[in-house]
Amino acid sequence: MSGGVTAEIRTTHILDLAAEGKRLDGRGPDEYRPITIEPGFVVTADGSALVRMGDTAVLAGIKLEPGKPFPDTPNAGVLTTNAELVPLSNPTFEPGPPQPGAIEVSRVVDRAIRAAETIDLTRLCVTPGEKSWVCYTDVHVLDHDGNLIDAALLAAVSALAHAIVPAKRFGVREVDYALEIQHYPIESTFVRLGEAIVVDPTFDEEAAAQGRLTVATDEAGRVVAMQKGLVGAFSPDDVKEIVHRAFRHGDRLRELAKRSSA
Repeated sequence: MSGGVTAEIRTTHILDLAAEGKRLDGRGPDEYRPITIEPGFVVTADGSALVRMGDTAVLAGIKLEPGKPFPDTPNAGVLTTNAELVPLSNPTFEPGPPQPGAIEVSRVVDRAIRAAETIDLTRLCVTPGEKSWVCYTDVHVLDHDGNLIDAALLAAVSALAHAIVPAKRFGVREVDYALEIQHYPIESTFVRLGEAIVVDPTFDEEAAAQGRLTVATDEAGRVVAMQKGLVGAFSPDDVKEIVHRAFRHGDRLRELAKRSSA
């Protein structure tokens, strides 16, 4: 049996299950897979965290070093986010220049961190217009079984919450100090499977989905970012219900991130 026929049969089965309120792995439509967070996973990084969401594994690392602020923000530090889809994490990933999926993950994660003002960039200023801290957030997908965006942001925020500014090493201060976290944005991703809308899609569910919507919330009760993916549509009522569900999931996942940084 060809791979295309097998994929079509799998998609039909996923959609049939969704119509009955079921999923391949036994979860309900509004259930996440088991989640674990391991802060400090990379001892040579200034901050790091490994997030496992079911069989999806994402590692985030933080590097801080002095640099020059942007001319239009002389009193602020610099934040840059990168995502890498390691070829060994999934057969669909190839070596070479960044793929569209990697670009999307990095942009969506970066947008949520900035919009929520996760860190106060003005506190990363050392000398206005001359020197500031540059905060590199690097996301590496180690195993891809779906929902990279949620896992990537959770890893990035957990890594930031665990980060230490290496001020002594660079002669900026006499002692190092913890990077201050103001807000904890959490992204929840939903996909449409026929008439059903499920959270935390697996790789196979993403392949079968007709639409994807990611909602980023914070502890202040704000929707700080949204990202629409795939070609399917969501009605205004769908979006309202998704946002309601995203806040509920955000509260729980935020506590996981906070506990990992304690």
